[in-house]
Amino acid sequence: MTVLDQTPLPPAAPKAAAGMTGRQRVVLVVLLAAQFMLAVDFSILNVALPVIGRGLGFPLGGLQWIVTAFALGAAGFSLLFGRVADLFGRRRVFLLGLAVLAVSSLVGGLATTPWVLLAARVAQGLATAAVTPAGLALLTTAFPEGPLRERALGLNGALISAGFTSGAILGGLLTDLLSWRWAFFVNVPVALAVLLVAPRLVPESAEGRAGTARPRIDLPGAATVTGGLLALVYGLTLAGEHGWGDPAALGALAVGGLLLVAFWFVERAAVHPLVPVRVLRRRTVVWGNLAGLIAFATETSLVFLMTLYLQRVLGYSALATGLAFGVLGAGTVLGGIHAPRVIRRLGTRGSLVTGLLVQAAATAALLLLGTGHGWLALLLAATFVGGVGNMLAIVGFMVTATSGLPDHEQGLATGVATMTQQVGIALGTPVMSAVVTARMTALGGGTAAGTVLGGVGLALLVNTALVVAGGLASAVFLRRRSG
Repeated sequence: MTVLDQTPLPPAAPKAAAGMTGRQRVVLVVLLAAQFMLAVDFSILNVALPVIGRGLGFPLGGLQWIVTAFALGAAGFSLLFGRVADLFGRRRVFLLGLAVLAVSSLVGGLATTPWVLLAARVAQGLATAAVTPAGLALLTTAFPEGPLRERALGLNGALISAGFTSGAILGGLLTDLLSWRWAFFVNVPVALAVLLVAPRLVPESAEGRAGTARPRIDLPGAATVTGGLLALVYGLTLAGEHGWGDPAALGALAVGGLLLVAFWFVERAAVHPLVPVRVLRRRTVVWGNLAGLIAFATETSLVFLMTLYLQRVLGYSALATGLAFGVLGAGTVLGGIHAPRVIRRLGTRGSLVTGLLVQAAATAALLLLGTGHGWLALLLAATFVGGVGNMLAIVGFMVTATSGLPDHEQGLATGVATMTQQVGIALGTPVMSAVVTARMTALGGGTAAGTVLGGVGLALLVNTALVVAGGLASAVFLRRRSG
């Protein structure tokens, strides 16, 4: 038995109030609006990349860095900023991140050179790394453990996935009807609106109030975990672009692995660790976040695979592709709305396992796709069902990963969960891209529809296997309910 098996379960949470107060509803709307905007921001540029490349002079091979520049900041700094929010005030970090997002979005929309655009994307990623865990911690501390928190997290998960899907649709519409620059500008009024109302409606956490003693930040821990995550995301991006044999990719992945191992030992010795080892040993934290990593990596990479299929095999336009993903978005919204009810009936573990297995079955159905347009009906049905399952799993992951910890550590818990989310999003597409490329090369190369379909098919098989593995691991290692 591992040390994880000896971790005591947290005490049962007190029963929550029957319904939300008026103030809780307003706080929920404000925080969800910010989270939805961040989700839209991640995907809104995906269908506009070729147009941006032509407009600013990006080389074809450099377009992916518009996405990667964002992912590096968002994935690399989420854990650090989540802990900073715990120590210095969640509302303060939340508002500062929103201000940075508004300014960086304005700069990105006005960019005239590739380097200015990439700098703006890095700043947007850093803002996301601050706003997401701070906002999620404000959300979890506004609602006690139990049905109210599950409902809030269900709505949060639904809007995040709906925002990710809506971003693809909105990006296509703005690019076709106005300009790709509006994919940046659209953030500015939303961020400003939240900045205006949040200080009056969202209370500051106790740590952010004047006169509160604060421990020092664990700088060695922050340096090792942030450096490790940056190297990991960078290495995965290079592997997706050049293959798994690329020396630079392997070197970056090795450095990332070594730094993350070093982080564990640094935290064991630290007086005020960034992440206490006792938290890292919790069954709910370890296996909940592993399941969340798989859920985010597989579903976001599925969007990439289906984009290849729709555009390169069936020949659909970017706008038509974005609209097709509206069905996936509808499935995620439905899953998020009904997730609290499923959790009450099956428990968090049951919701997590059921969601992953439903997602796996839906993804496996996509292995039947062919080169004719008649297969679109199967794609829409499978992505809808898979979206429902994926959101059940994600809400189960969020509840699992944030339960059993006191309010003063919710920024830490949500920082870890946000890091999992962002690393999963950043990891999935490069891994599946490398699988597709390797398979297409083995089939003789070229861009014929049959060759692309062969690459997508193998990646779908890998995707399905990962989801099944995540579901089985959750069933075995989360066999006792967490709360």
